[in-house]
Amino acid sequence: MRYYLIAGEASGDLHGANLMRALKEEDPSAEFRFWGGDAMAAVAGHAPVRHIRDLAIMGFVEVALHLRTVLGNIAFCKDDIADYMPHVIVGIDYPGFNLKIESWARQHGFRVIHYISPNLWAWKKGRIKGMRRTLDRLCYILPFEQKFFADNNFPQAVYVGHPLLDAIDSSQLSSFHKASAEGTCSLCRAKETSTKLPLPSHLSTPVIALLPGSRRMELKNSLPLMVQLAKRHPEFQFVVAGMSLLGEEAYRKYIPADSHIEVVYDKTYDLLSVAYAAVVCSGTATLETALFNVPQVVCYRANPISIAIAKAVVSSRIRYISLVNLIADSPIVTELIQEDFNLARLEEEFRLITTDEANRTRMFTQYAQMRLLLGGGGASRRTAHEILLVAQDQ
Repeated sequence: MRYYLIAGEASGDLHGANLMRALKEEDPSAEFRFWGGDAMAAVAGHAPVRHIRDLAIMGFVEVALHLRTVLGNIAFCKDDIADYMPHVIVGIDYPGFNLKIESWARQHGFRVIHYISPNLWAWKKGRIKGMRRTLDRLCYILPFEQKFFADNNFPQAVYVGHPLLDAIDSSQLSSFHKASAEGTCSLCRAKETSTKLPLPSHLSTPVIALLPGSRRMELKNSLPLMVQLAKRHPEFQFVVAGMSLLGEEAYRKYIPADSHIEVVYDKTYDLLSVAYAAVVCSGTATLETALFNVPQVVCYRANPISIAIAKAVVSSRIRYISLVNLIADSPIVTELIQEDFNLARLEEEFRLITTDEANRTRMFTQYAQMRLLLGGGGASRRTAHEILLVAQDQ
């Protein structure tokens, strides 16, 4: 069968690649046309229609500034789908774009699935009516969403589990990850560093992972402050989780040439497997960091206008922005947002996750409890099964 998949961000590329592998197992004759990144391209064996490096736009103001590009991509995507005539279309997260394509696709007779639900419980709950009419399946990934979809009469919504469990448990680091969950010491992690990352072989100091986000605007808003923190702590080796799709210059413009900060590209899981602690830009990376059992402080800064609009439309019941805290419904990790993301507060929280053993132990315990809430792996396999059911129901 022919599958048309649309991912617009790095996390969607990761989950899309695992989904494509699962679809190949279910359907050995599967053919893919897709929007995504290098991970999906490696599975498909060919380049995407559009690469995620050209698609990741986030925030009300940012989208408005790139509206012509966004509209052009939507028009192109519709034409491309009409030419390819897939058996099923799968939108992977990226709701601002995918929901528009999915609505159009249903009107033109295509089978439609959305994988990884938008946060309807937080904002834009009014989307439910249109999604209920448009989608053959909505595969959602957060355990607390089950009650929300049941309460809002969404029979096509299916809980498949969180795909990060597949991504991490299937990685070559799984054995080390399991050991770290049992309390691997910082020295043990430091000794692993030279074999996991392209860093000096004599490195013996604990590694601090810096995850500044996957978009250029996120780098601009988070990396400079992370660099200032690193300058204060020569006792640690700071390593930035870089993404090659953004290019080396995107990172080096914020990191002094004479600093002791290293950048490793496309090795986030390798980095987290040896990290003693982390400073993380809010997003999927917060959950990845927790699943690798790394104490963290979460930070986020965006355009003030975008933040003001978000505060006006997000449900007042939503108390957190990081996936870790949202899933647990408790403040496992500290979130430094907007004005709170300053050097004084960052320094304060950094010391808590690196020197306060009671705080680190609390975080390890709560990480384990949060992981239990997520259940086991298999999200990619379950989603692939749902896609096959829909695709075969022609």
